[in-house]
Formats: sequence, structure tokens, C-alpha cells
Amino acid sequence: MENTKNLIGILKEGKLNDKLIDIYVDKSSLEAQKNRYIEALESFTEIFGTETSGIFSAPGRSEIGGNHTDHQHGEVLAASINDDAIAVVAKTDNNEVNVLSKGYDMITITLDNLEKNDEEEGTTISLIRGVIAKVKDNGYNIGGFNAYITSNVLSGSGLSSSAAFETLIATIVSGLYNDMSISPVEVAIIGQYAENVYFGKPCGLMDQMACSVGSLCHIDFANPEKPVVNKVDFDLDGAGYSLCITDTKGSHADLTPDYAAVPAEMKSVAKLFDKEVLIEIPEEDILSHASYIREKCGDRAFLRAIHFYEENKRVRDEVAALTNNDITSFLTTVNKSGNSSYKYLQNVYTNHQPDKQNMSIALMISEMTLGDNGVARVHGGGFAGTIQAFVKNDFVDEYKSKMDELFGDGSCNVLKVRKYGGIQVM
Repeated sequence: MENTKNLIGILKEGKLNDKLIDIYVDKSSLEAQKNRYIEALESFTEIFGTETSGIFSAPGRSEIGGNHTDHQHGEVLAASINDDAIAVVAKTDNNEVNVLSKGYDMITITLDNLEKNDEEEGTTISLIRGVIAKVKDNGYNIGGFNAYITSNVLSGSGLSSSAAFETLIATIVSGLYNDMSISPVEVAIIGQYAENVYFGKPCGLMDQMACSVGSLCHIDFANPEKPVVNKVDFDLDGAGYSLCITDTKGSHADLTPDYAAVPAEMKSVAKLFDKEVLIEIPEEDILSHASYIREKCGDRAFLRAIHFYEENKRVRDEVAALTNNDITSFLTTVNKSGNSSYKYLQNVYTNHQPDKQNMSIALMISEMTLGDNGVARVHGGGFAGTIQAFVKNDFVDEYKSKMDELFGDGSCNVLKVRKYGGIQVM
């Protein structure tokens, strides 16, 4: 156990500067990160005392390629970002887990009761209970701890704040009781289980995998029970680019049918071939039966099916470009992905509200503003919310200014791709 005052001293003296820069990439954020860690340690001290087992971190994520491909058992490229959730923790022997997240009430669970509680569905306590239950079911050690958590992963921005939280809890248990022996892939699967079963949300595995593995992460879901995961080492900042996520302030209200229609229409095409998902059918068969598919499923379903196949290819092209340090080819492919989402997948705005096209406006102004200084595309599920842009570092301020002017101060978040998933920092 360490004394929180000693850790605060280490931070103030700058002894952790190099490590924080390594984690968060952006040197200009160093003082803000140090102050954030110090504030977390001070808050933990006020609530739980001065003895701590250390600080853990888990990042948010951004989908880079593979828009709406995972639910058809396709491929995605995702990245860990330098916004994260951090937890100051202390190991205890009282068989209780106490978690206080900044701005929320204390959550307490006893390790004697890890069964799912239907009344907890959709709550944070269900995620904590679900993660710990799955860790135990997988044969690992569990035990009590106190944790103070603070996060700068924006909720509702498509950066996966819930997956970061799940990864953080699993990483804490891995560090405190299992010598960090739970692999990043298993941590992700544990997080997905907690969200699917205990929280009650039927999410895929991309979010948790990207948060847990770190860096850029290529995932093939052909066998969703055993996804093939490959880390892609690429220094986006070193290549001269930043990742910008802009919240266009579009309302997500009443969009559930739009989101649900994407996998439903793709699966309706697969069903014509007596298959469950599109990955089981060669693209050539889809193209050669175009008239039949259009008649039975409609034109949009056909377009969305073709998007799936071509987007899978683009993911592989993006991975190849990054592996070869070819930023130009990568950006060209990202641009193609965005065009396909707009024209074929059709998830940039809802057909029910053609007068509300926040993301369309954001993409248009991005294209006009960026020119040769970057590319932009829809981010995440689409229909409302956020767009993603890869912007040259020396053009970021101008781009951010234009996006903030359109959608309000702070709408554009400038991010870096970080190399670490869930880790123990101190």
C-alpha cells in the first residue's frame, strides 16, 4: 500500500511526467493531467483515507473503420484515445466493493451476492456486479476494494464511456488480485458480458476490445465467440495528424427505429440466402441477385448490404496502409468509408426528419474547410451525434474554431490515439 500524500508529491515534483506524456501523447495536456490525478488522490483521501494500492486507467475508443460491420460478423478498425477513466483504489479485506464516481453517489456491493438483479438493469451497479461476477466465473480471484473514479470520456459522444468503465473495473480486479494476468482480450469479453447480461444492452464487442487492447485495433468478428484481434502499431501524432470528434448536437430522440433498421435490413438480405448474417454469403452472390433482392427487401437494404462488403475491404486497406506507414492511402480510404456511409449505408441523417441534418452540415463544412488538410466521416452509429476528422496538427486550431463556431464552444474535441488499453499507472 502507498500513502496518497506520497503519490501527490511524486506528481507535483514531476517524477511521473514522462509516463503521463507516454500515456496521453499530448504534451500540452501534461499539467491538466497532473492536476486531474492530484485531485483524484485528494478526493480519494477525503472519502477512503490515505492508504492506496495505486491508480488505474482505461481509455475511451473511436471507431476508425468498419461502420456498421460488426453486427454482420465483419471487420472493424478501432482506436484507444487519450480521454480516459482513472481510478484511485485501495485493496480491502471486508468482502465489499465501494465505488464512488465523481458527481455520483457511492455504490456498494457485497461479493457474497453477484447474481444478476433485474431491477438493476441499465445502471452502473449492474456493470460493476456483472464484471466481477464474470471475472469469478472465468476462474480468477476477486476481492474487496474501494475506488474513486473520474472520467473525461464524453458520455453520448460515441467514444464508449461505458466500455471504458467496464474495462477499468476488470483491470482493477486483474491488478489487485491477479497480478494483471487477465489478458486484454478477456477483459473485453468480460465487459461485453456485463453489458449484455447484467446491464441489458445487446452491444457488440468492438467498444470493449478497443478500450482494453489499446492503440489501433483490427478485429475480425467472423467467429464472434472468438474474434481475431490484431494490434496495429501506428503513431498518428508522429505522422502529423490529430483525431477530432465533433458533437453536432443532433437529438438522438426517436432514433431507435433508424438504428435497428440497419442490421435488420442487412439480415433480411442474408435471410433470402438462408443465412443469418451477410458474412456467410459471397458478395458476388449478392450482386448477381440484385433484382431479386431489390424486389424482396427493397433498394436501401441492397445498398446497405453492398456497403457492408465494401466497408470490410476498406478496413483491410486501412490496416495495410497503417502497417506500411502510408498515411496518404489511409486517409484516402477513410474518405471512401465516409462516402459509402452517406450514400449506401445512409446513416448520416434520418429520412423521418430531412430538415434536421446536423451531421450533413458538419461533413460539408469539414470538406470545405479542410481541403488537403484532412478528411472527415460519420462517427459511430450515425443519424445524429458526432463526426470524426483526421486533421493535420498545424491545422487543428483552424478546424476546431470552425466546428465550434457552427455547433458551440467545446463541440470539437481534439484527441490523440494512445498506445495503452487498461493499465495500472501508479
